[in-house]
Amino acid sequence: MNSSDRILLHVCCGPCATSSIERLLEDDWKVDLFYSNSNISTYDEYLKRLEGVMKVADYFKIDWFEDEYMHPSWLKAVAGLEAEPERGRRCDRCFGFSLARTAFIAEQGQYKGFTSTLSVSPHKNSARLFEAGKTAGNYIEYDFKKKDGYKRSIELAGELGLYRQNFCGCEFSILNREEL
Repeated sequence: MNSSDRILLHVCCGPCATSSIERLLEDDWKVDLFYSNSNISTYDEYLKRLEGVMKVADYFKIDWFEDEYMHPSWLKAVAGLEAEPERGRRCDRCFGFSLARTAFIAEQGQYKGFTSTLSVSPHKNSARLFEAGKTAGNYIEYDFKKKDGYKRSIELAGELGLYRQNFCGCEFSILNREEL
C-alpha cells in the first residue's frame, strides 16, 4: 500500500474511532474522519459523541468532517422497522443510510475508498455491515473487532477521557434495551 493512499473512515463515536484509526495508520493509510450519525435520536446525544470525535481527531492529528444531522430523513429510511430488535433489519437500513452518505463524500474527495468504525462493536454484525458498505460504494472491509480492537478502544477511551454511550443512538435501540 502506498502511504499516500487516503481512506475515509465513517465514525460513529470517539471510543470506536480510537483503535480503528490506530489500525488504519498501522496499515499506512492517510485517514480522514467522517462523522455521519443521523440515527442519533437527540441532538444533545449527537453533540456529546461529536465532541469525542473531535478529541480523537486532535489526539491523532487527523482531519475530520461532519455530515448534516438529518434525523427526520433517517426516520423515513427505517420506517416500518421500528419494532425490529437490535441487530435486525432496521440496523441494515441504518448502515445503508450512513454508508451511502459516506460513499458519496469519499467519491467526491477522491479517496481510495471508505470503511466504518461500526465493525469494532461486538453489538454489530460485521458481515451485514460489509454488505451495506459494498452496496453503497467503494467500501474497504476492516473488521476492527479483530486484533483486540474493541478492548483497545475501551483502553484508549479511558486514557482520553471520552464519553462512552451504552446504546447505538436511535430511540428504538433505547426502547429495545429497556425491554430486556
